[in-house]
Amino acid sequence: MIETVQQLEDLLSLPTEKDVAAVHSLEGDLLILGVGGKMGPSLARRARRAIGLAGVAKRVIGVARFSTGGLARDLEAAGIETIQCDLLDAGALADLPDAQNVVFMAARKFGTVGAEHSTWAMNTFLPGLVAQRYRTSRIVAFSTGNVYPLRSVEQGGATETTPVAPVGEYAQSALGRERLFEYGSDRWQTPVVLLRLNYAVELRYGVLLDIGLAVKEGRPVDLRMGSVNVIWQGDANSVCLRTLEHCRTPPLILNLTGPETLSVRYVAERFAALFGVQPAWQGVESPTALLSNAAKVQQLFGYPTITPNDIIDWTADWILRGRPTLNKPTHFQTRDGKF
Repeated sequence: MIETVQQLEDLLSLPTEKDVAAVHSLEGDLLILGVGGKMGPSLARRARRAIGLAGVAKRVIGVARFSTGGLARDLEAAGIETIQCDLLDAGALADLPDAQNVVFMAARKFGTVGAEHSTWAMNTFLPGLVAQRYRTSRIVAFSTGNVYPLRSVEQGGATETTPVAPVGEYAQSALGRERLFEYGSDRWQTPVVLLRLNYAVELRYGVLLDIGLAVKEGRPVDLRMGSVNVIWQGDANSVCLRTLEHCRTPPLILNLTGPETLSVRYVAERFAALFGVQPAWQGVESPTALLSNAAKVQQLFGYPTITPNDIIDWTADWILRGRPTLNKPTHFQTRDGKF
């Protein structure tokens, strides 16, 4: 089991042999825009550790507002250069260093209702600026499975060729992000990968933690979104690093998630067994859910190294130990696109 935050951070940032091989063959430095989010710090540390093991000289530069106290200091201690700025400020992008490899992680989701303009600025306007500023770089940009329509659970998850049909302004703005990077790729022949992620999980955040906490605290588990896909955050970041060599024009689109379709009821019942309690329910399973088919990414990079059952076991132990969480519910149950 994972007992401490440091153990968790070490595991999330532990590079695989394939990560090391990928950064060894990659030309140029790595710039991560929006490094201060839930996934960015462990991605930066994984890249830095992989570069060290590869024995090559590359910079890892993380850019964010760094509103979370101490994060910049911790990243610097790990050998990552940090730059504090608001990417939407006039001239901010122009002042950033050039880099042959760019990972775009800046995004806004929660708080969209009532401040839709801010979500569109971050998710669509900023990507257009980044596409222009880094038109001579490789760009891996995180997107979301929310650009797809809800799918019949029996039919299975959306593939990369499923027509997009985003519900709500968050999902629409996320599709706008994709379109702006596609525009840049077409206009300047910028090689790009678009990663449609849903959902990355670790012990302090994610769909599995949301369900586990509800069960432990005796709150009803919402069954309306009855099925989900998840992927261990470390595996998602490993794929991100390895996709840099697959950037192309037109962009390569990949669904980034795990291979399993998980029943929310099953996950809750497994947590209940581990906690020795009975789960409570709210609502019933709908015949449709937000699901993605990740066969393409697994064909390229293999299956995730950590299974959902492992993550459930670790998460249950984490909850029982009273370890810290990010206190950021995912609202995965949302079906109307309003975040």
